[in-house]
Amino acid sequence: MAKIESIIKSEIQRLAKHEVRSVFLPLRRDVWEMKLKLSNLIKSFTVLDRFAREISKAKSAEPKLEASPEEVKASRITPERIRSLRKKLGISQREVGVLVGATIGAVASWEKGKFKPKGEKKAALVALRKLRKRDVRKRLTEKAGATEKRPIPKKRKVNIKKKKIAKRK
Repeated sequence: MAKIESIIKSEIQRLAKHEVRSVFLPLRRDVWEMKLKLSNLIKSFTVLDRFAREISKAKSAEPKLEASPEEVKASRITPERIRSLRKKLGISQREVGVLVGATIGAVASWEKGKFKPKGEKKAALVALRKLRKRDVRKRLTEKAGATEKRPIPKKRKVNIKKKKIAKRK
């Protein structure tokens, strides 16, 4: 009787090992594929993170237009004053946006009176009033030079399986 028990026990162990292997092997492949994808994502993240740090370092090195809080609070910036400041300095809306750190649309809406500049943008406009044409041109060329020096990250090739689409006739 002990011999039959040991035979049955060994057979059950053999079948259990077989079942575990048949379930475990596909899972093992899936885990390996996920680790590979994770590794690729980490590599691309480190490249993007490095690029973001370089950009933030370049932005912090750029001279900012600043005004004291008292000047900003006391200033009355109207759409007409923004437009006249721009005309006086001989620059476009895009260039005002570059100097202040706003978009062309924002500058246009300020000049139309739809919105008022607030916070940093208002402070930058107040500081811009103190500059001369020569200083403004110098800052614009510095900003243009800073954007050209930034390295563009290399694109990584990603294998994506494309699905075949049946053409309708």
